Amino acid sequence: MDPFHDYYGVEWYLILLVWSAIALGSHFYQVGTVVRLIRLGKDDDRFNSWKQRLSEFLVDWLGQRKVVQDKMAGYAHAMIFWGFLMLVSDIVDLGTGGLFQELLSRIRLDGIWNLVVDVGYAMAAIGIIIALYRRLVIRPEKLKGSSIEGPLILLAILGIILTAFIVEAGNMIGEDSNYNSWEPIGVLFAEQMESMNHETVANVVDISYWIHMVLIGGFLIEIPQTKHSHLIGTIPNVMFQDHSPMATMNPMQTDENDVAVKTDDLDFDNLTLGVNKFADFTWRQLSDGWACTACARCQDVCPAYNSGKTLNPMQIVMDVKDYGREHSSLLLAGKEPGETIIDRFTSDAIWACTTCYACVEACPVHIEHVPKLTDTRRHLVMEASDFPEELQNLFNNLERNSNPWGLGAHTRGDWAEGLDLKIGEPAEYLFFVGCAGSFDDRNKKVSRATAKLLKEAGVDFSILGEMETCNGDPARRAGNEFLFQMMAETNVDNLNSLGTLKIITACPHCFHTIGKEYEKYGGKYEVYHHSQILNELRQKEKLKIKDFEDKVTFHDPCYLGRIGGETEAPRNALGGELIEMERHGTNSFCCGGGGARVWMEEDADKRVNEIRAKEASKTGADCVAVGCPFCMTMMSDGLKSIGENKQVKDISEILLENLEART
Repeated sequence: MDPFHDYYGVEWYLILLVWSAIALGSHFYQVGTVVRLIRLGKDDDRFNSWKQRLSEFLVDWLGQRKVVQDKMAGYAHAMIFWGFLMLVSDIVDLGTGGLFQELLSRIRLDGIWNLVVDVGYAMAAIGIIIALYRRLVIRPEKLKGSSIEGPLILLAILGIILTAFIVEAGNMIGEDSNYNSWEPIGVLFAEQMESMNHETVANVVDISYWIHMVLIGGFLIEIPQTKHSHLIGTIPNVMFQDHSPMATMNPMQTDENDVAVKTDDLDFDNLTLGVNKFADFTWRQLSDGWACTACARCQDVCPAYNSGKTLNPMQIVMDVKDYGREHSSLLLAGKEPGETIIDRFTSDAIWACTTCYACVEACPVHIEHVPKLTDTRRHLVMEASDFPEELQNLFNNLERNSNPWGLGAHTRGDWAEGLDLKIGEPAEYLFFVGCAGSFDDRNKKVSRATAKLLKEAGVDFSILGEMETCNGDPARRAGNEFLFQMMAETNVDNLNSLGTLKIITACPHCFHTIGKEYEKYGGKYEVYHHSQILNELRQKEKLKIKDFEDKVTFHDPCYLGRIGGETEAPRNALGGELIEMERHGTNSFCCGGGGARVWMEEDADKRVNEIRAKEASKTGADCVAVGCPFCMTMMSDGLKSIGENKQVKDISEILLENLEART
């Protein structure tokens, strides 16, 4: 028995078609509005590498690769997602008035399709039950206080599934009880309904069918308005994810070859300095909001959020979406709302970011949180001159003396006194020391240790001495793109004049900036973190080093591990048995010093470096090994702040202490 009959003289399919028109019309109107809003954004060429993008789409979207990394919630979501794909048949059926199933029957694919739908729906039902159990019983901290919307939607989807099985079972029940083996779940429901009388079954099937169709239509109407917009939004997000190296920022202007326009040649009449308006974002930055699943993984790993600051990376993404929705009429009419994007974000949130990219790494749908914040910083610094006062001193020092400390450039090579190093001479490698390694007393020891190890191994290298200037990272992450570009152009000119293409640095920020970002300014180099070179030298036995005897844990710098993709070289270089912190490798927790935060005051419930220091303390290690000057400072201060006397040493210092030739 089935519900396909007249209702009070009205053909069933006419009712269905009217409801279909309402649901689909509303759905596509809302989606169209979203598309128009996204198209307000600036161009962003993501239409290349189609083979790679298709592969990523199949693995990340269809295969749910990153989603299932969160075991319980991830697999529950994946089961709902895979099962929910089966809903497509019902949506098509809704829109065609039941013709889809008739077509499948004619080409004899209805059996196979019904089996797939049965299994899919069952899978989704199991996923929903797990998700509801997690939300209502386990209740993780991040879900406490969340709206009732999530559970209600899950129950609605469960209603769609259950009513589908009831209708399926009703179609099997008749005078001959013709059960369909292609629909095993439907058979189970039919067996339970057999005892009902004919009229009751007919009524149950009728009611279930229309509840099923009303829920599907209602869901179509609801999707663009809620977080479930990700059902559509994740498709372009995954398909058009960023293929450039993580954390690379775009120049202010580029030429036809995608190379930065020289500072002196910038076209200021057509130059937008950062983001303050909705349309200042690129279309890809705008699409993120409609792709967000609200899984809160980004907030779980954010050092700013976890230290009690106002920044929540998930909220930043939602803010862009909500801003667009709330002001859609004005924006689509080409008018500007009284509220700016920066007003919506708040300055406190914008300046709290350490640019560690943990949020981006954690996101299962490839949302790009950090560029939204660094782009708004550009506006605040270069257009509005509205930034934390501590940064003014940083900018002044960089402009006048090419280093954050403001110390005389002529003293940049003083750390190397007595080491008899080549300065400004051609060599196989250039040791780019960086500002901390040149001017900070604690990190000068790291520079000396690195240089001694390179000399011990017979490496042919030189340093720039006074010719070296800051790589520009602090200025760029703090929003002063003009200053960064001037410093980058100066360094590129000096490096190119020396003719050196292989560069060693003990600073991950130099490692990233020179290696990944200078290419657009005319500088293409092979850049190595000192741990990579030291590891290679040790493996080739050019450095005969004993394994350390102390209990050591290694803190992965964000710009080396997660952003730079190097987690093994530091560990292999150290040798011995490390005691790993709970969060390590690409999942390491930030020290709090990136994004120019090392130069700013920190006001919050707890400091980022204290959180990380406590994680290091839990290991019971005697020494915390680091591979970054910022991490050296932040971890040392953090350990002191929590009353720990553990030593913090750079990889090079530990290796030098254990050099067999010196024992």
